[in-house]
Amino acid sequence: MTQTFDQTTRTEAPIRADEVTALRGFLDYHRDTFRWKCSGLTQEQLARVHPPSTMTLGGMMKHLALNEVGWFGNTLAGQGYPAPFDGVDWDADPDWEWRTARDDDPVELRALYDDCVRRADAAIDEALARDGLDTESAEQSSHDGAFSLRWIMLHMIEEYARHNGQADLIRESVDGETGE
Repeated sequence: MTQTFDQTTRTEAPIRADEVTALRGFLDYHRDTFRWKCSGLTQEQLARVHPPSTMTLGGMMKHLALNEVGWFGNTLAGQGYPAPFDGVDWDADPDWEWRTARDDDPVELRALYDDCVRRADAAIDEALARDGLDTESAEQSSHDGAFSLRWIMLHMIEEYARHNGQADLIRESVDGETGE
C-alpha cells in the first residue's frame, strides 16, 4: 500500500516572522518536502539503491526519524529512545536504521517517522516553554558544553536540507518525479 502526500498542503516557511516561528516554519517545510519525496512509493521503491551509494529513501526516512528523537528527545530533553531504536546495539551496527528499512512496510515506516516528528515537536514545545531558544540540552557536546535549542533546530534544518537534495535525486531515479 502506498501513501501519498498532497504537496499543496506542504508547510511554507514564513517570509516575515519572529525567530521561533521562522525556525519552526523552515523545519516543518523540510519535513513536508521529505514526506512529498517519499510519497506514493512502494516498499520496493523505498528500498531501491542507486549505485555507487547504498542509500535508499526508506533508509533515509528511518534515519531522519532517528535524528528527530535523537536530537530533540534524547540530546535536548534527556529522554530515552523509543522503540524500535531503544533496543539497537549501535556499536555493533551503527548503520542499523539505513540497513533495516528495506524490510519495513511503507505504512509502518511512515508512521514511525510521523511519531518521531510528533515526539520531537513535543520536546520543542517543552523547551520553548522553559527558556525559549536558549534552552540548553540535557546532553553535553563533547567539546563545547550544552547545545541550545536554537542550535539543534538549525542543525536539523541543515540535516533535512542535505537529505532532501539527496532524496530529490533518488526519487527522480526511481520513477522520474521531480519537484522543488
